[in-house]
Amino acid sequence: MKLNLMLSVASLALVAGAASAELKFPVGEGPFSWDNYNAWAENAPDLSGQTVTVAGPWLTPEDGYFRDVLAYFEEATGAKAVYTGSDSFEQQIVIDAEAGSAPNIAVFPQPGLAAVLAGKGQLTPLSDEMKQWVIDNYAAGQSWVDLGTIGGEFYGFFYNVNLKSLVWYSPENFEDAGYEVPETMEELKALTEQIVADGETPWCIGLGSGAATGWPATDWVEDMMLRTQPPEVYDAWVSNEMPFNDERVIAAIEEYGWFARNDDFVSGGAGAVASTDFRDSPKGMFTSPPQCYLHRQASFATAFFPEDVVPGEDADFFYLPGYAEKDLGNPVLGGGTVLAITDPTPGAEALMDFLTLPIASEVFMNQSGFLAPHKGVNLDAYRDDILRKQGEILLNATTFRFDGSDLMPAAVGAGTFWTGMVDYTGGKDAKAVADDIQKSWDAIK
Repeated sequence: MKLNLMLSVASLALVAGAASAELKFPVGEGPFSWDNYNAWAENAPDLSGQTVTVAGPWLTPEDGYFRDVLAYFEEATGAKAVYTGSDSFEQQIVIDAEAGSAPNIAVFPQPGLAAVLAGKGQLTPLSDEMKQWVIDNYAAGQSWVDLGTIGGEFYGFFYNVNLKSLVWYSPENFEDAGYEVPETMEELKALTEQIVADGETPWCIGLGSGAATGWPATDWVEDMMLRTQPPEVYDAWVSNEMPFNDERVIAAIEEYGWFARNDDFVSGGAGAVASTDFRDSPKGMFTSPPQCYLHRQASFATAFFPEDVVPGEDADFFYLPGYAEKDLGNPVLGGGTVLAITDPTPGAEALMDFLTLPIASEVFMNQSGFLAPHKGVNLDAYRDDILRKQGEILLNATTFRFDGSDLMPAAVGAGTFWTGMVDYTGGKDAKAVADDIQKSWDAIK
């Protein structure tokens, strides 16, 4: 269907005919890449009368933001695009796939479940053109292709990611103390020691999370693995091709311990780390006087800041840097949703193609915490400066790796890895902890 996309919105609705949603932003308005969209829409397939179904884990308000994105696909193609969100998506997609009633596209919250369906022949491989597009247009593009490749076939296109490799701090506290943001891990360690020398406490760290206690420490270890070893070693560790008690893994655990097991380095002392709730741990940065100056946590950390703290003013962050002596680039740890075709149709293929457009990210990220590794997006489309800065970190990444514990078998990644890090933080030897985790992995093979 060829459209003159500079017409009024009302005229566009008449031309598209089958479009079922209003456009959130009129064509030509807002900080979006309209030229890319216009060019795509001019040659978009005519899908009038067809319906494309999408299912995933997004609920209110994210489901509404995604429907806002889909409206531009509908406008260009005449198709009806229907998104259904569920808090039990991971169970429902397995049932639907087995019954032959899967949606056209599924939004997987992590690639492990996608791999299960792919192994059963319930996903459709994406084209070589899509694979090359990701390599060419995503920062650290090969990393994203690797994450979406299952059994040698490329199945998954990542869309809406999160960022974990961050250190939060109070700019006012740094200014008062005369501290500067470190650019290497060596500088971060020197800053940690300087804060202690000044009679203050550098870090707030908390591992408490109810039944999930320990997971913040697994993030620390994953970040340290990426900063001490090449990405292929990280991959071998996550798959257990390299055993958990390999000396390189033990070394990464001990790098986390350098920060967390020193009483002088942590608010409350090392003994308080495991018992402090992760949601409470950043609050010490904002007391007067501050109980700590640094807090390593993902992009969602702002949800647990005191109500009167304004991100971007009272709180800021910097990229958790790598070791200058290691020369491993700018690795980033995170997560994200992966889109895959579960019921192939021309409409499903067209929608996947549409979602590669910058606007398909920009409309979402203008309204939410959506982060995009897409090098073509307009950074001005981000909702605020905090998200824009996080987006820039993604674009500067040379390697991206998914949260390792989420990719491991649940008995390990959400079991012995969590509890083992609590034991290690409490004083148990790193090798003994790694040995125990490897034994638990051997037990389920």
